[in-house]
Amino acid sequence: MSIQEIFEKGISFMEFVNQDKDAYKEKTIEIYEQISIDENLEKKIKNIKEVINVLAFAEIWCPDCMINVPALQKISDHNPNFKLSIVSREGNESYMDAYKVGGKPKIPTFVFLNDKFETVGVFVERPNFVKQVEANGKETEVIVVKRKYKKGEYIKNAIEEILDILKK
Repeated sequence: MSIQEIFEKGISFMEFVNQDKDAYKEKTIEIYEQISIDENLEKKIKNIKEVINVLAFAEIWCPDCMINVPALQKISDHNPNFKLSIVSREGNESYMDAYKVGGKPKIPTFVFLNDKFETVGVFVERPNFVKQVEANGKETEVIVVKRKYKKGEYIKNAIEEILDILKK
């Protein structure tokens, strides 16, 4: 199956959210609703003039997915050139081979594809800022950053990083 065929079998953000009826759904919607796009960020989002097909490998129960998939949807809300398609990691691991971290497929993995379905960039798991603190920070700093991240306080970082990936 081609990457385009996988993209075409994916589901929308609301279908993704509705895979759960309880806490995961509530948390994902809560994160989505708290995302505030300021004027400067909106301008950057709207500056994406070409079609970007985003193939998101994600699971509703995953804490990183509950944070970062809503960020993708917010970008899509502000720019119709941004097309989001979500597929499960389960059963699609072989398509994630090129994006594994430490030999394992991580979720979420967002593969950014142009209109010809050629890869133009990838975002894996969480923003690099959070990964760097986890790798190099002192224990208390790591705890604070992880706590803030899980509350959705670094979503703007994720959106900025996604936009930077697309600029390359």
